[in-house]
Amino acid sequence: MFLDCSFVLPAAARATYAGVSVADLDGDGEFEFFVASRGAANRILKYQHGKFFDTAPPVVADARRDTLGAVAGDFDGDGREELYLLNGEPFSDRLFDCQPDGRWADLFDQPRYRQARNAHASQSAAVLDRRGRGRYSFLVASADHPLRLFELSSANTICDLAPALDLHHAQAGSGLVIGPISSDRPDIFCVNEGGPNLLYRNTGVGTFLEVAARHGLRDSAERSRGAMVLDANGDGRLDVCFGNRDGPHRLFVRESNCKFRNVATPAMALPSEVQNVVAADFDNDGFEELLFLNCGESNRLFRRSANPDGYWQLADPGTLDSWGLSSGGAAVADIDGDGRLELLVSNGDSGELPLQLFKWPEVGNAWLRVMPMTRFGAPARGAVVRLIAAGRTQIRAICSGSGYRCQMEPVAHFGLGRCDEVEQIQVTWPDDTTAVIDRPATNRTLVVLYPGS
Repeated sequence: MFLDCSFVLPAAARATYAGVSVADLDGDGEFEFFVASRGAANRILKYQHGKFFDTAPPVVADARRDTLGAVAGDFDGDGREELYLLNGEPFSDRLFDCQPDGRWADLFDQPRYRQARNAHASQSAAVLDRRGRGRYSFLVASADHPLRLFELSSANTICDLAPALDLHHAQAGSGLVIGPISSDRPDIFCVNEGGPNLLYRNTGVGTFLEVAARHGLRDSAERSRGAMVLDANGDGRLDVCFGNRDGPHRLFVRESNCKFRNVATPAMALPSEVQNVVAADFDNDGFEELLFLNCGESNRLFRRSANPDGYWQLADPGTLDSWGLSSGGAAVADIDGDGRLELLVSNGDSGELPLQLFKWPEVGNAWLRVMPMTRFGAPARGAVVRLIAAGRTQIRAICSGSGYRCQMEPVAHFGLGRCDEVEQIQVTWPDDTTAVIDRPATNRTLVVLYPGS
């Protein structure tokens, strides 16, 4: 069960918090948490000497705006991730690029880019390397407005390519996830609060086909919020889990005919005021846990049994059972480098509330973390990592965006249980380039460079 480690967070950190993301925001090779805030300063939480410190520069903190979330990705191919901030109306979104002198500049403030910015209330975002070239586009879903896909052109202009790629369907997108869901390339799954869900299949040439109905993922009668991809049944393929506001939650597993079948247990499907869904191996036993974070009611934790049918069981969340708070944004990362994941939860949908940090107690399980890099040296979000050990294959997609207004660390975190030997690591980049590492050492972070970079 989770332990509350919030004592390491900054004191008096109460605000109306929203989304949470993880990236190396100061370029020192270590990850920080970015926490969006509505009507108060955004925070960049850096871990040093056993505590977190707020290091957000004034231009990023920007207490004047309502910031709802953020995602990071290498937009310009300079080897460092840019930061896209989702803002509520009447404010437009912001796209921050860290300059060589360390200053953060909003690209949308520059005259040549200003016309492209999104001025609608943003709901969620993700980054997408649609052609596998190591440069990322920002995919943005807004309330009752078309999807937008911001990309930097060869002429150094920011273009919205969603209309040209037929991605501009008007929906209330409340969750975007990227991964090989329908194809072997980065597909786009968009869950919606105001209409059926959308699944855009990657054709392999930078274009997409909408196939949610074909795969049985539309769920048209529900108000979806928050989504995550994971291997829910241990067959080595990515499945889809998402919550529905006041409706039954879903766990869709991919079958041999490429159709998806809902296998959510009654306890998992039980309706709730869901805000976010998180999947990660917090106890390092080799099986991911599933979290449903709710607003004003108990959060729910599910663990998968090791038996062949992979039955999901409701488990004790420990101190994460935050009844009375409004769990909203959440992100996971191994911030302190000890091989166990931290979970930062933002509370704030019902007023000014504190941040909370949770962690599973040490139980002696082994682990391995894999961080693929692009040809430019930035995190390869959207890459897929497979680990073979003890007769099993585990699979992770490097997070491009997940849940609702959130983004996890760009690392594939694998628990190994009592197994301390890994047979093989397979890394597949968005362009289908593959690297194989045999017999890697465990209990460390393995950085995998793009072949030939």
